[in-house]
Amino acid sequence: MATEDLATAVARWLAAFEAALSADDSKALQPLFHADSHWRDVLALSWTIDTASGRDAVLAGLAAWSRRARPCGFGIAPGRTPPRLVRRAGTEAIEAIFTFETATGHAEGIVRLTPDAADGGRLKAWTLLTALEALKGHEPRLGKARPRGAAQARDFRGPNWLDQRLAAAAYADRDPDVLVVGGGQAGLSIAARLAPLGIDTLIVDRLPRVGDNWRQRYHALTLHNQVQVNHLPYMPFPPSWPTYIPKDKLAGWFEAYVESLELNYWTETTFEGGRYDDGRQRWTVSLRCADGTRRQMHPRHVVMATGVSGIPNIPDLPTLPDFAGTVLHSSRYDDGEAWKGRRAIVIGTGNSGHDIAQDLYSSGAAVTLVQRSPTMIVNVEPSAQLPYALYDEGPSLEDCDLITVATPLALARKSHVAFTERARQMDKALLDGLERIGFRLDFGEDGTGWQFKYLTRGGGYYFNVGCSDLLVDGRIRLVQYADIDRFTASGTVLRSGEALPADLIVLATGYKSQEHLVRQLFGADVASRVGPIWGFGEGQELRNMFARTPQPGLWFIAGSLAQCRIYSKYLALQIKACELGLLPQAHGTARETAPASATSGEIRECHTAAMTGSTHGASALDLALRSS
Repeated sequence: MATEDLATAVARWLAAFEAALSADDSKALQPLFHADSHWRDVLALSWTIDTASGRDAVLAGLAAWSRRARPCGFGIAPGRTPPRLVRRAGTEAIEAIFTFETATGHAEGIVRLTPDAADGGRLKAWTLLTALEALKGHEPRLGKARPRGAAQARDFRGPNWLDQRLAAAAYADRDPDVLVVGGGQAGLSIAARLAPLGIDTLIVDRLPRVGDNWRQRYHALTLHNQVQVNHLPYMPFPPSWPTYIPKDKLAGWFEAYVESLELNYWTETTFEGGRYDDGRQRWTVSLRCADGTRRQMHPRHVVMATGVSGIPNIPDLPTLPDFAGTVLHSSRYDDGEAWKGRRAIVIGTGNSGHDIAQDLYSSGAAVTLVQRSPTMIVNVEPSAQLPYALYDEGPSLEDCDLITVATPLALARKSHVAFTERARQMDKALLDGLERIGFRLDFGEDGTGWQFKYLTRGGGYYFNVGCSDLLVDGRIRLVQYADIDRFTASGTVLRSGEALPADLIVLATGYKSQEHLVRQLFGADVASRVGPIWGFGEGQELRNMFARTPQPGLWFIAGSLAQCRIYSKYLALQIKACELGLLPQAHGTARETAPASATSGEIRECHTAAMTGSTHGASALDLALRSS
């Protein structure tokens, strides 16, 4: 089908969709969707991030929220990837990016259309995304809308730019609107998104230098996914950068990013906790600063950007205290050179455990890797990169990110089952070798693979960059934890009676969940109110991530560089909406304050404005309708 024909088909569907929404006609909406369709709304209509699955649920949600949000002006997005045929989750579909308006915002979305054989091949929506792009009248100050600044150098008087930057970052006479706890990719991303929205934001991090959260990791670390997936907001990596970014290179980039985007960032500052005043709708938080002094602040919002987990998980291993050598958690491991010619045991077979074992081996240590639970193994290239193939297809980063957001959980799971099975076939020789030496393999719940392991538990897999081969070849020894009888002063004794001496034991045993950190910093009541963080539970969205929580003014952002880049945009929009009074700070009250139901006259007025080109994206719809 030609591109023009695809565009015509999409424009026809969008026109019918808008007409049905405008008329509040569920009977007209029903034939536009497959019975097994999915609708994911990211703030555009519902002010939540949520997914409805099944036509009845989709239609009910659209009916309820469209009356409040008053969507109109649907049209194929100009200047974006044009409608095209794609294969998603094993199904061929027409995929199209569109734009539209709501009562409060500019919005965009993606629809995937497939024919319904039971209805004469009529094209119907299989998946629909509606996502808020910007708030009307409060668009981010970017590009042509950038701040003009003052021409201080022309009058030679008063503070110059540097004077103003230093004063702004000092917070000597004010408190920030938003306090971001953690200066890694999560903290940088949300601060970068808030700045163009005019939200005064301060990042605090306990480490001495921007980028130390990467710089202080083990010597050999590089990212395990490719550079084109990992850009931060507004400032992409140079095209000359290597495919896999070394940790020190990324750390240096973080420093440059903070400087270039003028982010306020306090190093060597520990967030000691806070309490929320419901009446004032502000936090009282305590910070321990680099010089040892304490500073009390009263931000309206606290964003926890400390990662999927922030507290090392140190398991209670019986008899381990009897060991007289050095015991380190993986978070404290730096370099293997100090252990050359010595003996090391690494407990844990995730990415950190394997990488540390390989680093120790490469430094000349005799290494034993101890497996506690089954682990997924996938070669870093090409197998582990299969889920990122979209970012190699040709669409812009902006479009790839939107396509990623447009994939509902059920289809993502189906896609990752296919990726995992393909990776198993590609890596068969390696996996067979691992099984021969007794390595216990795992491929995720229902075969969904490493990415769902990450999204549900934050680990449990290894991207092989050579350690698995060393295990298969016997150059690094494998021992099952169940075969260890006890730890001794000089190492371990196996159940077979064999002594396994060691000078170093590394606990690559992961981290505790974020709930532990919330309880530690905010108390049991707040932790109980917020509930589980990360993972899916019974729903289709990550719990308490990137969105309002039951605790007013408390937000969470975490994940890969790509996740932080994508979802920081939506988190920032929610904070801005709260600041404008458009949205209550706590989750669960949006329906009470959402825009009132539109009258049919208001909807007709919005629809007419769209057709005459007076709203964002309407001209594309008008042209498409004429061509059909």
